[in-house]
This record gives sequence, C-alpha cells and structure tokens, in this order.
Amino acid sequence: MGIKSQVRSFITSNFYVADSTALADEMSLLDRGIIDSTGVLEVIAFIEETFNIKVEDNEMLPENLDSIERIAYFIAQKKDQHLSA
Repeated sequence: MGIKSQVRSFITSNFYVADSTALADEMSLLDRGIIDSTGVLEVIAFIEETFNIKVEDNEMLPENLDSIERIAYFIAQKKDQHLSA
C-alpha cells in the first residue's frame, strides 16, 4: 500500500468523512472540518508510528498536514531525508 493510500485509509477510518469517494486528495481537511487541532495531533501520531519518522514542532504546519496529498508528500520528503542522512 502506498503512502497516499495509507494516509487516506487513516483519515477516512479515524475521522468523520461522509463520502470518502468525494474526498479529493488535495482537499483541505481543516477547511472541510474533517480534522481540527486535536485531529492534527492524531495525524502526527499516525505519521510517527506508521512511518517511523519524527515530526518536528516547526513542521506542524498546514502546508504539511492540511490534505491527503500534502501529508503524503511530507512523509515522502521526511523518509528521503532520513534515508540520505
């Protein structure tokens, strides 16, 4: 299962998503009310546990965590950094 599929599965099974087929990968999870500030912490815990990467305080930004697409990209970038370090 790819990163984006894992993120989508987590979001749709842990947060209320009325119609998961209508949830586009680039859709804002915060603006749509799918996740709130507590939900962001749950997403961070999921990222850290599932992908074994540390999300730093300065990385907890909407640019990294506001959509399935952004979360998947952020994870991929962190995994690349981790592998090249």
